[in-house]
Amino acid sequence: MVRVIDLKSHDGEAVTLKGWLYNKRGKGKMLFLLLRDGSGICQCLVMKNGVSEEAFEAAKGLTQESSIIIHGTAKVDERAPGGAEVVVNELEVVQVAEPYPITPKEHGSGFLMDHRHLWLRSKRQMAILRIRSRIIKSFRDYLDNDGFFCVDSPIFTPNACEGTSTLFETKYFDETAYLTQSGQLYAEASAMALGKVYCFGPTFRAEKSKTRRHLTEFWMLEPEMAYADLTDVCDVAENMLRYTLQQVLEHNMTDLEDLERDPELLRSWDREFPRLTYDEAAVQLMQWQKEGKYESNFKPGDDLGAPDETMLGEHYGCAVMVTHWPAEIKAFYMKQDGEGHALGVDIIAPTAGEIVGGAVREEDAQVLLDRIHAHELPEEAFQWYLDLRKYGSVPHGGFGIGLERTVSWMTGVEHVRECIPFPRTMTRLMP
Repeated sequence: MVRVIDLKSHDGEAVTLKGWLYNKRGKGKMLFLLLRDGSGICQCLVMKNGVSEEAFEAAKGLTQESSIIIHGTAKVDERAPGGAEVVVNELEVVQVAEPYPITPKEHGSGFLMDHRHLWLRSKRQMAILRIRSRIIKSFRDYLDNDGFFCVDSPIFTPNACEGTSTLFETKYFDETAYLTQSGQLYAEASAMALGKVYCFGPTFRAEKSKTRRHLTEFWMLEPEMAYADLTDVCDVAENMLRYTLQQVLEHNMTDLEDLERDPELLRSWDREFPRLTYDEAAVQLMQWQKEGKYESNFKPGDDLGAPDETMLGEHYGCAVMVTHWPAEIKAFYMKQDGEGHALGVDIIAPTAGEIVGGAVREEDAQVLLDRIHAHELPEEAFQWYLDLRKYGSVPHGGFGIGLERTVSWMTGVEHVRECIPFPRTMTRLMP
């Protein structure tokens, strides 16, 4: 069996394709079947004098999404979708599909999300998912090649990593547990054992937000490094993202074409990310407001909202790093510089907003305990976390990168609900 993506390397050879009918055209003695198999879409030419009478009649009766097996000869043809086609000599029908509910006519987003299990088969959605897969591979390849070890952090946790108001609570036998907001705290423990680690898995935030950048369940990759400062954290995040851009450009050009995404835009982002402090960003934002370049309620000391992130991304024309944030708006575990700043970094990408949040972690046990009390968090739930500062504590740091927002940024897809196979939002738990 050959996959569509590999057809061009089998020119003139007998091949077998297994997939589904994406579309069909033609009449009389010649039919053109567009077959998809997940790796791509190819044209299969069925001629009446080239197959049995039964096979030709079966081809005429195929409906959209019918499952079929094609036997034939591969032929390189740059005019064909994917650059190759198959001249069919035998066709097997696995199933003739019922009338397909998603048609070429315009459907609303609600209808498409209700039929997400079928919508995934469209050309656009397949392209997004293939790029998502490439991004995941690139993240992991970069870190693996840089000496990181993959570890697993638990989904059930006894405590909050960040704000307690965004937790999903669940019964855990006779106790209360929460769905993790982040694997970071446990990755810190793993970093004290292995030096450089990352975890990658689903995270959950019960934010009552309906924006295009929010999901209640999303995937996050989180590297942690022992003996690391803020520059180390920034460098790894930037280099990993630039490597990922390069890999998408190398391997997913057809998918970018299907999405009508200009590859030159992605190439323009593969450059050194500007780095500025929060205070510098605040001065710029206030100046732009004064000049009427954008509207926002932002004032110095506030967290950045979507309009502020969008303005920064548009101004710099690439991902931008904002460091040294006001300590009072950042998490309890972030190390501070003694001047009211948390040693943290956010990477803001054009159109996608914040895709990375990272920081140096507080390594002093007493300082961390005081922060836990100040945030009114239960000390007993963090006792194990405090232990990390009692037995060989070292400066360390890391970051989390949201997969769906990264996919949105690179693909140009506006809403993150299309950047995950089955999105979970405030209003959607099905399918």
